[in-house]
Amino acid sequence: MKNTGQRVVITGAGSGLGRELALRYAREGARLALADINDRTGLEILALVEQAGGSGFVQRCDIRDFSQLAALAQRCSEQLGGVDVLINNAGVASGGFFADLSLEDWEWQISINLMGVVKACKAFVPMLLRQGKGQLINIASMAALLQPPGMSNYNVAKAGVVALSESLLAELKPQGISVSVVCPSFFRTNLLESWRGSDDGGKAQVARLFERSPISAADIADIIWRESQAGTFMILPHEAGRESWELKQRDPQAVIQQMIELSIKRQGLSADH
Repeated sequence: MKNTGQRVVITGAGSGLGRELALRYAREGARLALADINDRTGLEILALVEQAGGSGFVQRCDIRDFSQLAALAQRCSEQLGGVDVLINNAGVASGGFFADLSLEDWEWQISINLMGVVKACKAFVPMLLRQGKGQLINIASMAALLQPPGMSNYNVAKAGVVALSESLLAELKPQGISVSVVCPSFFRTNLLESWRGSDDGGKAQVARLFERSPISAADIADIIWRESQAGTFMILPHEAGRESWELKQRDPQAVIQQMIELSIKRQGLSADH
């Protein structure tokens, strides 16, 4: 077993991708600050982390509340002496066509998936700047790059995470801090437990895509660890995602047309509607 001794913070560490990331870093001997809104799952992953060769502590944290993130950063400073890696993983799922989404749906989605990342960075970046080194890893989504129909609030929140990550890369890399943003497609996880939205058909379709995915959360975690260690900025774990992103860069209209056709199908409309 390697022993990097890295000090790693993971939000949403109690389940799904966060749990697998915690285990991946634990196998490298990391010291982990495991933040989750659920006390029970947080304690469960701490036990698994210790079995895997890591160590650390659990702290309940709602990323919508900056004071809780600041308290987490303070504890990391006191108990770990700093932070080497911050992984902004906590997030929620939502869906529904724009006409059906309420402003409350928008505010809920953006408060967690975008502003939660902003607030975590505000809590920890000052520490990284004082250290003169560190790494930020923000979990976005392929939805940030392709903007599929029926999930506009999710698309916007995740696109904001990509834009934030690009901005931070430009500002922080000259000061010794690396930044990566991860844009996975569908993979087997429990993200739909947080689903909020009016489109039950869309939720069922996403669930099927999750189940059919050939790649697991553990696979994604391994890719994130490997690519972030190599200094990759935009990490695209899925081959199909990489191909779609390359196509959009080369021929944006082709991907936009694909999204329009998908929307027509999803809404049961005729092509000449």
